[in-house]
Amino acid sequence: MPKKFLIISQVFPPDPAAVGQYFDEAAQALRAQGAQVTILTANRGYDDPEQKFAPHEDRSGVQVRRLPASSFGKASMPVRIFGQLSFLLQCILRGLFQRGLTDLLVSTSPPMCGIVAVLIGWLRPSVKVHYWVMDLNPDQAVALEVFKPGHPLVKAMDWLNRRILNRANSVIALDRFMAERLRVKLAGKAAQPRIEVIPPWPMGQHAEALAHADNSFRQAQGWGDKFVVMFSGNHSWVHPLGTILDAAEQLAGDPRFVFAFIGGGKGKAEVDERIAKWGQLAEGVVRPAVVSLPYQPLEVIRYSLSAADLHLVSLGDNMGGIVHPCKVYGALAMARPVLTLGPKESYLNDILSEHPVGWSVAHGDVAGAVKALREAADLSSEDWNAMGMRARKVVAEQFKREELVQQFTDTVMGKR
Repeated sequence: MPKKFLIISQVFPPDPAAVGQYFDEAAQALRAQGAQVTILTANRGYDDPEQKFAPHEDRSGVQVRRLPASSFGKASMPVRIFGQLSFLLQCILRGLFQRGLTDLLVSTSPPMCGIVAVLIGWLRPSVKVHYWVMDLNPDQAVALEVFKPGHPLVKAMDWLNRRILNRANSVIALDRFMAERLRVKLAGKAAQPRIEVIPPWPMGQHAEALAHADNSFRQAQGWGDKFVVMFSGNHSWVHPLGTILDAAEQLAGDPRFVFAFIGGGKGKAEVDERIAKWGQLAEGVVRPAVVSLPYQPLEVIRYSLSAADLHLVSLGDNMGGIVHPCKVYGALAMARPVLTLGPKESYLNDILSEHPVGWSVAHGDVAGAVKALREAADLSSEDWNAMGMRARKVVAEQFKREELVQQFTDTVMGKR
């Protein structure tokens, strides 16, 4: 009998959120292994709830079911929580009564998705539960000072984390720092689940970079021979960008640079506010060349990412092991150097300490960021290409998509 998977994720393509794209590729990989796969997701965009998606879709054999009243956007925390609870309640009811269910795959999108796994796993003990940890809450909320460590909701979510970790048949963390945080949550338990560390793989659309001369997106933006520094994806409070914005301001007089911020999220407001502020400068004052663009359609991402000369990846100082920005893998796969901002102890510096594929700067070190940016722009085309090829080689050797997808499917199919 083939395995019958139910996958729960509040975001899923055509929504551009990275978590949904990973679930899409994971679902297709499980389908290729002979499993029957059903996805439960929201029928509206997570970042833009005005976007409405078809309620049913057969996606190359994967059955997608988009649930109503499951996403109302990010206008406020209560609105987000209400949408999540509505979505999760529908998932619980469907999961409890789905015939022939053998496996349940959940992640931390939404953060309270563990409720579904715990309840379905308790009431249907024969179902195997797989927990794909994309980020950690309430750790993230505490680190952002949204809640105090002793808040009842924090204690409740920590309890829920321990329950799902105890119930899960497999647990997948994205890096060694995240795996260690999970182990700490289970400290003192006699039996602990095996935690597999499987980093995110580069997405399929990153298969081949485009030369600037052949890139219609870059040409449409009018970037010509500029040195384009890009941050692409979710602009979140956990990915601070203040240091790079300050550096852009100091480099306003250097005509080589363009800073492009593509995507959305709560943190995008800081970028847009800076642009508005610079727009009010007196006539004759040189303004930083900073542009803000929305999320690009999935079919355009290859072009937009290739348009950069240097990609930015930011990790908050207290976010190690809590979140894992996966954009670094896409940048490296596109043969582009990276400039990372964040703590010294992180998975980002694990990569950069072994491979000369970019620069690392601490948050608040504006002078260091300016120095790194100038060094990057000063590279000859030969040195820039060589660094890009090293970046692509890192992906080919350490983060090869096919191998990581195979590790993932072997784990949740019970082959490891």
